[in-house]
Amino acid sequence: MMTSMSTARTSGRLAMLQLASPLLPVGAYAYSQGLERAVHDGHVVDAPTAQRWILDLVSGPVAHFDAPVFVRLHGAALARDAASFTRWNRRAIASRETRELRAESLQMAASLGTLARELRLGDAVALLDGLDRPAFPTAFAACAVALGVDVDDALTAYLYGWLENQVAALLKVAPLGQAAGQRLLLEAHEPLASAIAIAMTLADDELASSAPGLALSSAFHETQYSRLFRS
Repeated sequence: MMTSMSTARTSGRLAMLQLASPLLPVGAYAYSQGLERAVHDGHVVDAPTAQRWILDLVSGPVAHFDAPVFVRLHGAALARDAASFTRWNRRAIASRETRELRAESLQMAASLGTLARELRLGDAVALLDGLDRPAFPTAFAACAVALGVDVDDALTAYLYGWLENQVAALLKVAPLGQAAGQRLLLEAHEPLASAIAIAMTLADDELASSAPGLALSSAFHETQYSRLFRS
């Protein structure tokens, strides 16, 4: 019995890593979330400035808003609480400060919803069909619950997918090599673990999302003449 439970949990974790991959058809690889503009403007020029940019996001809006919202979306999906699921989805959408960041979240959610149908994740599809416009964390949380993945593992996969995509985008637009990217991923392990711990303890009235540098970079990126990424 224990072996069967362990196998099921491992299978769920693997499924989450599969869904979190930037290579899957949710389109994450097409977005840099303002990082391309930060490189263009000289805010990110080398490994130290790249690490500062990404880890500031981890310790700021990721830890204090994105991650705890994901926890609440997962809990609402698990409880089949449609009202709470809808409310936190709206908060997730409203937190995107620019047109392209909002479009990114909605597009990736739509792609993941399509994938959920193809994978026959009926519980996830039912939850998402009850929303006008799911955000990406909403769709990811719904799929996690449908796959039987607990909130710790689901959040870890979700955030690591975000981190990996940030580093992948960085290597395409900045003069950094693969080794520098791997070092940045390694340096981010502890801050990411801390963000997950914070997300599990924050009360609703303690959630906060403030990243003016990211918002400005994303806004300027919308009219950038030459670019590789959609955000």
